Amino acid sequence: MAEQARILIVDDDRELRELIAETLSEYGYCSQEAKNGAELFAALERDSFDLILLDIMMPGEDGLSICRRLRVPGAPWCAVPIIFLTALKDTTDKVVGLEIGGDDYLCKPFHARELIARIRALLRRSSLSQDVRGGMAAAGTEGAESLLVFGGWKLNVMARHLIDEEGVVVPLSAAEFRLLMLLLSHPQQVVTRDMIMDYLAERSLNIYDRSIDAQVSRLRAKLRDKGNSPGLIRTMRGDGYMLAAPVRREHAK
Repeated sequence: MAEQARILIVDDDRELRELIAETLSEYGYCSQEAKNGAELFAALERDSFDLILLDIMMPGEDGLSICRRLRVPGAPWCAVPIIFLTALKDTTDKVVGLEIGGDDYLCKPFHARELIARIRALLRRSSLSQDVRGGMAAAGTEGAESLLVFGGWKLNVMARHLIDEEGVVVPLSAAEFRLLMLLLSHPQQVVTRDMIMDYLAERSLNIYDRSIDAQVSRLRAKLRDKGNSPGLIRTMRGDGYMLAAPVRREHAK
């Protein structure tokens, strides 16, 4: 639950760290503080965290360098979400931070309500990603050449393409694949618009509520699904969308 999330605050400004910690406590979050990279990694060795607030401009090793070390593949903390705290106004600097592994950024000075809103949104996205990865693992699709079968279609998870009933391969864009994986991880369940927006926004700076319908329409086109009853991807008025078919796994031949 979000109220139980543990957050690591990394900033060389002691007063700001204490202010953030007080704000997090008011909203039910647990937190620890670190003033530099050495204290951050020492904290990670002792405890686990659900999110890291990481200042960019710090004396010695800066936040960008620390982020690169956090994102080393195979490290036990490589998937922990990171929100950069930055006084930098240049969009290029922000984009660099996101490209090297940051998940979001917050410009100083910031309002407490914006901080909490961004934390909540990122924790939701992280939870959705874990759900999808868990669904893939349960289906035996991580690290394996496996197929997810649904409604007359097969999805090759490793190759990231669809295969129709006649064996014709239909390529998917990155966004289409992620949206389909989200639906496949929740078969015959409503996937809300907020869930879709949060999950797709994890890898994109340009996902807005109004673009969700366009994303679904493009995926429906690839699936030759017109959205009519009993469509494969059903529109649940006022709620979101639902994959109407059950899902099973096959090993690729």
